[in-house]
Amino acid sequence: MNIEQVREYTLSLYGVTEDQPFGDDIITFRLEGKIFVCLWIGGGKHNINDAEPRLALKLPPERNEELRSQFSAVTPAYHWNKKHWSDVYYEQLDESLVQAWIMEAYQLIVSKLPKAVREDGFHNGVKTMKCSVFKNK
Repeated sequence: MNIEQVREYTLSLYGVTEDQPFGDDIITFRLEGKIFVCLWIGGGKHNINDAEPRLALKLPPERNEELRSQFSAVTPAYHWNKKHWSDVYYEQLDESLVQAWIMEAYQLIVSKLPKAVREDGFHNGVKTMKCSVFKNK
C-alpha cells in the first residue's frame, strides 16, 4: 500500500475530511472534527530521521498493545499519546490489514458520536441512511 492508496481509502469513508494543522508534512483525517488517522508525508519539521512512510492510528489501548506485540511494523506513535496511538509502517504490511486498522480507528470515532448520529446509518464507513449532521457532505 502506498501513500496515495492510504489517503484515497481513508477519504472514501463517509464524513471524513483532511487537513494539515501541524504543517505541510502531516495530513490528518477527521470525522466530526476528531482525528483518527495522521499520515506523515515526509520531510518537514516532523522528520525524526526515519524516512520510512508511516501513519498514526487511534485505537483502543488494548488493541494497540496487541498489534505492537504481533507486528514489528506497528510501534508506539511518535508525538502522540502512546497508549491510544500507534505508528503503522504501512508499506511493510498487507493492504487489507492497513485498511482494516483504518476502519477500526474510524469505527472508534463513530462509536463516540452522539447516539442519534450513530443510529442514523453508519455502517462500515459508508452512509446507509439520511443523516442531517452530514447532509452537506
